[in-house]
Amino acid sequence: MREAAERLLFAETLEEKLLLAPAQLADDAPGAAILTPEKPGRPQELRINAKGVRVDFPGIHRLDDDRERGVMLHFLANHELLAAELMALVLLKFPDAPAEYRAGVYAAMREEQMHTLMYVRRMRECGIQFGELPVNDYFWRLIAPMETPVDFVTRLNLTFEQANLDFSKHYAGLFRQVGDTATAAVLEKIYQDEIGHVGHGLKWFRHWKERGSSDWQAYSKALVFPLTPNRAKGLAPFNVEGRRLAGLDEDFIRHLEVSEQSRGRTPVVHWFNPSAESYAMSDRHQPDKTAVALAEDLEMLIATWCRKDDVALLRKRPGHEHLMNLKRAGFELPEIATVDELRGRKLGGLRPWAWSPDAGRYLKPLAAEVSAGVAWQWREAPRDWFSKEIGIRLEERLGLMERGCVCRSVEEAQSAIDALLLSGQALAKAPFAHAGRGHRRINRESPIEATRNWLANTIAAHGCVIIEPWLERVIDFSALYEMDAGGCAELIGLTLMDNDAAGRFLGTRVSPKWASMLDPEVAAFLHRDAQVMAWYQEKIPAVFAELLPGYVGPLGVDAMVYRRADGPLALKHVVELNVRMTMGRVALELLQKSAPNRQGRFRILRKGREEIPEGGGSLQGGVILINDPAQAREFVAVWEVL
Repeated sequence: MREAAERLLFAETLEEKLLLAPAQLADDAPGAAILTPEKPGRPQELRINAKGVRVDFPGIHRLDDDRERGVMLHFLANHELLAAELMALVLLKFPDAPAEYRAGVYAAMREEQMHTLMYVRRMRECGIQFGELPVNDYFWRLIAPMETPVDFVTRLNLTFEQANLDFSKHYAGLFRQVGDTATAAVLEKIYQDEIGHVGHGLKWFRHWKERGSSDWQAYSKALVFPLTPNRAKGLAPFNVEGRRLAGLDEDFIRHLEVSEQSRGRTPVVHWFNPSAESYAMSDRHQPDKTAVALAEDLEMLIATWCRKDDVALLRKRPGHEHLMNLKRAGFELPEIATVDELRGRKLGGLRPWAWSPDAGRYLKPLAAEVSAGVAWQWREAPRDWFSKEIGIRLEERLGLMERGCVCRSVEEAQSAIDALLLSGQALAKAPFAHAGRGHRRINRESPIEATRNWLANTIAAHGCVIIEPWLERVIDFSALYEMDAGGCAELIGLTLMDNDAAGRFLGTRVSPKWASMLDPEVAAFLHRDAQVMAWYQEKIPAVFAELLPGYVGPLGVDAMVYRRADGPLALKHVVELNVRMTMGRVALELLQKSAPNRQGRFRILRKGREEIPEGGGSLQGGVILINDPAQAREFVAVWEVL
């Protein structure tokens, strides 16, 4: 057995490497353990580089083209040869491993040699010679440094060979569909053998793993980055049947099916911190039960805006069944991780809901891991960017005359209120409140003492109060932007907000054609009289760079159409400026993921107060519950494709 392994690992001709030894060989002279060679012996045209060679899987662009098939088979033949070489390395590196284990590795090694031979013969028929194209060393780099047999079992058997349960079965079917029965037969044979290889590895993994831990727990713990459970899934439909045949249990299969991680693109890290304004208001902020519930219940909203291969930092992992529901609905799930798990990994940026002080503290340990040159570096925005004062400053820069005023004393606020009461009503706003909370409507009948007490308490907590006229709203809408490192802000879209009578957020409606959601009178006013697109595409974003120097990320401008006392409609261009993600942006991101030419409605419902609809819809149509209502304490996010 040792002689067969040495020949396979060190031979420098393909004929020697693929020369099959007898199926039954003695293992009575395993010899001393060898040191891992820098690389296996290879003929010149197939040599791998110790510095690493990146050769991406060519994919299948034309299944009916011989050369395309040959290129794919060349890639796969190298993987089979590497697997055989690594199995030979196991026999030479771990001579003291159990005899039964070594016998299983030897049998698998012979099968890998046969797989390589089958691929080589088939690729020759397609006009490609083995060695004609570059070969990568990915398997060797990740598996050869193994220190114990269990490292080999987890890295090759339970990761790469498990992934081949998906790939080989799926592509065998594709080739058979186009009439290439020869290639299909090769892949079907390999699929059957891989079931046995995974099963052999699983048997010994269970023998060696820590007692008391599940297969999934032990496997996840055993892998060392860049290997992760996600690598145990092929770039093909997830094959539950093959995994069951290999002996994997249902718990392992369920966990793996929803496990995600980047396969190459450096991931962007997302964190949901919806109480940004409160943390900006005070370093001593302690969230109440409702704020904690909001953060924990709705953090899966990250899945609505992040890209495939991104990372979600979650306080609590969602249940498996809910993650599967989201996958069935059409979502590509992010990797779920903690800050500690990301230390030492190269990251493509940090994207919290808002760069408030809580995000700055929480994400700072990852600042050094972010790649240089990407826009989304670690930062902490000035606290006043989370105050309603920033909206007043925006109005000032735009030259808008009808704007609120910032009052820093009760007397100043009362004077502003008295002036407004001469012709109407007043609205007082707590600067760091959000989602329409912290508002107080004041008219001539309002108790003076109660109003003064509210003003005094608000100024003491927030540093000031915003006073503006009360307006008879007709519609609320929002303009959403993305600002780049050069200070350019792109309009992502406009949404309609559903607010209650006091202006508190209830939900958002979105459509590919924003005007189609508007009442004809309102639509005519906005586009003809108010020149709405000129304002929100040109004038307003033109001042962001000066107003928010250095900011990179999402922005939202809330606005309102209201009716004047004498009848005509009017536009309040800026109700608030939100220097963060917003629920309106969430709705727009959901719309982009959904079926084309469909409208959508996004809502946040309160458990026990509002009826939670049945989910079961998809991004093609129907209702999707973004977070798990069974786990949620208070809040359930609902997306409906209309």
